[in-house]
Amino acid sequence: MTVIQDSPTATAVDDEAEILNLYRAHLSKGRATLAELFGSHMEVASEGAWLTTSDGERFLNAGGYGVFIMGARHPIVMEEVERQLRTHPTATRILLEPTVARAAEALVSVLPAGLDRVHFALSGAEAVETGLKLARAGGFKRTISMRGGYHGKTLGALSATAKDVYQAPFRPLVPDFQHLPFGDADALEAELKAHPGEVCVILEPVQGEGGVVIPPKGYLKRVEELVREYEGFLILDEVQSGFGRLGEWWGADIEGVVPDVLLAGKALGGGVMPVSAAVATRKAFRPFDKDPYVHTATFSGQPVLMAAVQGAVRAVKEERLVTKAMDLGARLLPRIAEVAHRNIPELVVDVRGQGLLIGVELVEAGLAGELLIELFNHGVVANHSMNGSSVVRFTPPAVLNDTDVDFLVNSFDLATRDLIKGAATMPEGGN
Repeated sequence: MTVIQDSPTATAVDDEAEILNLYRAHLSKGRATLAELFGSHMEVASEGAWLTTSDGERFLNAGGYGVFIMGARHPIVMEEVERQLRTHPTATRILLEPTVARAAEALVSVLPAGLDRVHFALSGAEAVETGLKLARAGGFKRTISMRGGYHGKTLGALSATAKDVYQAPFRPLVPDFQHLPFGDADALEAELKAHPGEVCVILEPVQGEGGVVIPPKGYLKRVEELVREYEGFLILDEVQSGFGRLGEWWGADIEGVVPDVLLAGKALGGGVMPVSAAVATRKAFRPFDKDPYVHTATFSGQPVLMAAVQGAVRAVKEERLVTKAMDLGARLLPRIAEVAHRNIPELVVDVRGQGLLIGVELVEAGLAGELLIELFNHGVVANHSMNGSSVVRFTPPAVLNDTDVDFLVNSFDLATRDLIKGAATMPEGGN
């Protein structure tokens, strides 16, 4: 017999040790261990560029895997979401519903011309699956993705994510996927030429999880030209790079590329709701137009999520966050690079970035983990890169003020000084 226990009240104060045990019991032992490395802090509140823990400490959020381009709880997004929550948060999906139509209109208004058919989902991986299914339905049975690329961990998305440690436990994966070097247009041309009219190409404008890998200038445009020449199908995964992160609305805009499908996510929900989208040309979207039930999801386009999308587009437009991301990135990148090369010259390989996607590559993955902890100790949350484990990644919001910028750079300065002290005392051969 199942015993139903009383739920804790909303005013109950969570104990860190209790929450850690609940993670181990019901969520993930690995996540619990990771939390312990960062002192078992619990984040309980957030606003703008800052988050607050249960013990009252504040941290500058330069992490979040690219979600917070407009910071946390942006007032325009919150206004739209709260209004929708009070009226009609979840729809039947049988009748016409205005928020999904308005959200699609808002999203299309900031996309490259020609991308005007939208399928909304919740996660980036779902958007990837949508794009891959559109390609398959259009007759493109072979898929090329790039080494170091990251597209998610559902089965189709995982097949495109060229990382053995993630793929190995789940093989066999979806057949007919091939991985080529990112930035090598000649290798791509050889494969497209060998299979004209059969190939879907999926790639990121900048590889975020790959470690902020920026391709050679002109590469993205050349990929588009080759795909068109050999009658292929092009998917641009902008789940992390899009929505202003690179200092443009989309990475596609940097070289004037129009793919068959563009994938959006992360920041699309305004840092408040989980939303993603696959936006396609009319031709690419034709299989979904023919049958509205061929690709569906219960929570696709639900009103409260669509309110967040409308708020997110409004916030970025009205506060010129794309331009701010470009300007902030241009200020932060050289300052971070100067600190890294001054404080840890023997440990740093490269500092690179575009807009507010900045990576610091170290000589080994263990040092990247140590730097993340040192940054946290000095009040900054950053991320590692899942396909580039030696790279610490900064994805701060475009709402940073001058004080926030100085805090981030100063914290990085202190963290790198502590990192070199730790490296100096580390026994030979240690990690």
